[in-house]
Amino acid sequence: MASEPDDKPKKKLIHEMGQDLSALSVEELTERIAQLQAEIERLQTAMSMKRATRDAADRLFKTAR
Repeated sequence: MASEPDDKPKKKLIHEMGQDLSALSVEELTERIAQLQAEIERLQTAMSMKRATRDAADRLFKTAR
């Protein structure tokens, strides 16, 4: 059984909630906001897809009764 190597580079953390922001420049803050907004959009898309799947399953089981 193959396992993933431990030395695989990990993704760099974009932002940590509650992190001290005083050392960041305006440009760095702007970039973080853009990255976080893109992540919010990705999460909203995933949520919409899950709701659509759940709604389709609900319709299927309601018609099966």
